[in-house]
Amino acid sequence: MRVVFVGPSLPANAHPMATDILFRPPAVQGDVLAAVRSGAQVIGIVDGGFEYTAPVLHKEILYALSHRVHVFGAASMGALRAAECRTFGMVGIGRIYEEYVSGAIVDDADVALLHGPSELGYRPLTVPMVNVRATLDAIEVCGELDPAHRLEIERAASVTFFKKRTWKTVLENANMTNAERRALLPVLISREVDQKAADAGALVRAVKDADLEAAPHAPQWIFNNTLPLWNGE
Repeated sequence: MRVVFVGPSLPANAHPMATDILFRPPAVQGDVLAAVRSGAQVIGIVDGGFEYTAPVLHKEILYALSHRVHVFGAASMGALRAAECRTFGMVGIGRIYEEYVSGAIVDDADVALLHGPSELGYRPLTVPMVNVRATLDAIEVCGELDPAHRLEIERAASVTFFKKRTWKTVLENANMTNAERRALLPVLISREVDQKAADAGALVRAVKDADLEAAPHAPQWIFNNTLPLWNGE
């Protein structure tokens, strides 16, 4: 069984149709443990609850790895957990994961965004910092963005609360003229790079291609059964 926990990072219409992957809502505490106990052999974590729910535990990821389950992470909570658990065998995928590992980004909130409810497909309502940077990189490389403007937009985005971070709000917080704001807004919107979606798509492909007959190597560490959560194992 293959399971991917995903929400706002990858729209439902981007999920592959012909696949044996079970797509489940963003992971919260206990979900990875439950997936392993239900027979999952491959688990992908993209999105996870963190504000109003208890987030997915590192301990349950280690539990999965100790049972020789493939565990992948990317894009959002998955990238964070993969960076933190890579030493134990969790596999990170994509630019966002690599930036956390390298230290290019360090703030957990850089992947956070405001989104709609599950009934509306977790539609993103704000722009996460990781997408801001990827967008500015792409526009600057094409020579369509002055380096000084790029730095000011990135600064303004970084001090804008993630639940209010839209391109319009970011430009309103930037030190530039109204004429510059009016010129830049359509460029930023039309050229936006959804790095989270790109990384999430790469994770889905990795989960789909994982060999169910080839379990990961046995870990070179011992899983300590220390919490009530693991009773009965």
